Amino acid sequence: MPAVVAAGLGTRRGWPLRSASFRLDEDSGSGRAAVGILIRRPGQAAPLIDLLSGRAVAGYGELRVLGEDLTTQQGRERVRHRVGVARRGHGPQPAFRIRGLVEHAARLALPAGCDRHVLAAAIIDRLELTPWAEVPVRAAPLAIARRARLAAAAVHQPELLLLDQLLDGLAGQDVPAMAGGIRELSRDAAIMITGIDAAALGTSCDHVLRLADGILVGPQTLVSLGGEGRLGAAVG
Repeated sequence: MPAVVAAGLGTRRGWPLRSASFRLDEDSGSGRAAVGILIRRPGQAAPLIDLLSGRAVAGYGELRVLGEDLTTQQGRERVRHRVGVARRGHGPQPAFRIRGLVEHAARLALPAGCDRHVLAAAIIDRLELTPWAEVPVRAAPLAIARRARLAAAAVHQPELLLLDQLLDGLAGQDVPAMAGGIRELSRDAAIMITGIDAAALGTSCDHVLRLADGILVGPQTLVSLGGEGRLGAAVG
C-alpha cells in the first residue's frame, strides 16, 4: 500500500498547491521510500506538509495517507498519530536540552503507559545524539539541533516522516551526516523531505519532485489519472 496517494490535490487560499498528483510508496527496495520536494523559497511547502499530516483540509482533490482518506475529518484524526513532522524552524531554538526536547515530543505523541524515557533514549542513541543529550538545543551546533528535531519527530515511531527543510543551510560534512540519519529512519518509515537545495535532497531521496507554481513535477512519481480521476489509477 502506498504511504501517500494524491490525485488532483490543491488548496484554494493563496494557491500554493494546484492539482498535485503523486504517489509515495512505502517500500523502495532497500527500505521505505524517501521522496524530496524541491521548493523555491522557505515556507512554500508548509501547506503540503500540513495536508499530509492531517493538520489542514484540502480545497479540492483526493488524498490518502497510510490508507486513510484525508478528505474526511475522521481520516485526518486517525492519521495524525501515525505521522511525524520536523520543521527547520526560523525562530529561536526551544528552551530544552536535547534529551528534554525529545522527551517532550514523546509526552505529546505517546499515550499514557508508554515508557517514554526508554523510547526517547532509543531514538537519541539511534541518531547518535547521546553525547549531546544534556546540551541545550540553543547551544548545540546547527546540525545537532536539526538532528534533535528529527529525533523528536520520530520518537513515537511514525509510519510516515515529513521533514521540512532540515537539510537546507547545512555545510560540509553536516549534509551527509544528516542524510545518514534520515536513511537510518527510512528503514521503518516512508519519508518526504522538502528543501531549496537540490543537491542536499539528492543525498537522502530516491526521487526528487519540483514544486513550481503549485504543480509537482518529477520523473517516475507522477500519477496519470486517466479519464476517471480516482485514487490509485495508473502510476508512472
